[in-house]
Amino acid sequence: MIKACDLKKTSIIDLDGVPHIIQNISQQSPTARGGGTIYKVRLRNVSTKQKVDKTYRGEDALQEAFFETKEVQYLYQDGDRYAFMDLENYEQFELFEDDIEECLPFLIEEMEGISAIISDDKVLALRMPDTIDLEIVECPPAMKGASVTSRTKPATLTTGLIVQVPEYIEQGESIKIDTRERKYLSRT
Repeated sequence: MIKACDLKKTSIIDLDGVPHIIQNISQQSPTARGGGTIYKVRLRNVSTKQKVDKTYRGEDALQEAFFETKEVQYLYQDGDRYAFMDLENYEQFELFEDDIEECLPFLIEEMEGISAIISDDKVLALRMPDTIDLEIVECPPAMKGASVTSRTKPATLTTGLIVQVPEYIEQGESIKIDTRERKYLSRT
């Protein structure tokens, strides 16, 4: 059992006997005295891809789904199929674009550090590393005299993902991205 206050993105819980992966969590703290924190959770059914919204109190206990994780490497794309290799036994498997759409902005050929979540010999979902390094392929030029301020500009990365970066960052630089929040963290 896991408490609602301990849930994380990509946690997998069992709802009515079906595994659901957590896609988003937001918390609200009521202003009334004695009010407990409320967690609004968006879950996705791993087999049907249907989204479900639930609300929990911090102390609510949820059933964790039982699954196995394996380290995999992303190999290549063939149309709408993406090939991966299990790093333990070197077996290859394919997943469709619809199955991994939330991971697509971060996939680079021959990328390692990805975890496949497996149940009953079926890949349910992929877990990306918390941070990855990507190169900027397009962004407005750096401003002369730009300082380390909170002003940002859009930057397109090698995978097509667009993130806001500080204005002093230039095209061709490599940056660290938080895959959970899809945000710029730092230069590499």
